[in-house]
Amino acid sequence: MCDYILSDATKAQLKRTGTASIATQLYKRGLRNQFIQGVVPVSPKAERMVGQAFTLRYIPAREDRNQLDVFRNADHPQRVAVETCPEGHVLVMDARQDSTAATAGSILVTRMAVRGCAGVVTDGGLRDAAGIGALDMPAFHARASAPTNLTKHEALDINVPIGCGGVAVFPGDVIVGDGDGVMVIPAHLADEIAEVCAGMEAFEDFVLEEVLAGAPIIGLYPCTLEENQKKFDAWRVKTGR
Repeated sequence: MCDYILSDATKAQLKRTGTASIATQLYKRGLRNQFIQGVVPVSPKAERMVGQAFTLRYIPAREDRNQLDVFRNADHPQRVAVETCPEGHVLVMDARQDSTAATAGSILVTRMAVRGCAGVVTDGGLRDAAGIGALDMPAFHARASAPTNLTKHEALDINVPIGCGGVAVFPGDVIVGDGDGVMVIPAHLADEIAEVCAGMEAFEDFVLEEVLAGAPIIGLYPCTLEENQKKFDAWRVKTGR
């Protein structure tokens, strides 16, 4: 199990950090495959999704094991995952990148929102997507899919290492989602990445202001001219960033 606990300070920094900045900083540390592929927001949200990963692994469904009456079992892993994903965590589901059936629907995802979870991510489908999209809690999926998970997926393991969209996700990893998609930050790097990205985001906001004002990119991005560095330093003082 992961001993790392996401602090309020790191969470606040990551709430202000785009997935592109996180991808760049992870790349600088040799991590090239941390962006979950093929996953998009069910609906846009004003605030980024940030939380530690709580995982659910699906395997291919087999007809003799996945009839509708399995949902009567109090220990059904899908239901248990929904009821035990900790407050502030993100439920990340491994559906083997198969979106031909749902991995959850609006009732289960609404239950997670009511329980205070930070979000849900699946590389499979979600059913009743309009209802999920109306929630304040962020959700990311490959696409909407009406068939029940029982037609293609069997929920099996809770809070184990999984693959989601081609990325290894370990329980406790820090998940950040925005309009571009979802990044997975290894837990031991989360504080460092958040701190470095805070400065990176400030610099990119400064650069954007300069570009909109007509400044050329060369010598500005990256900053190789001393005059631009002085401008940035003054901008940070002025903006408090």
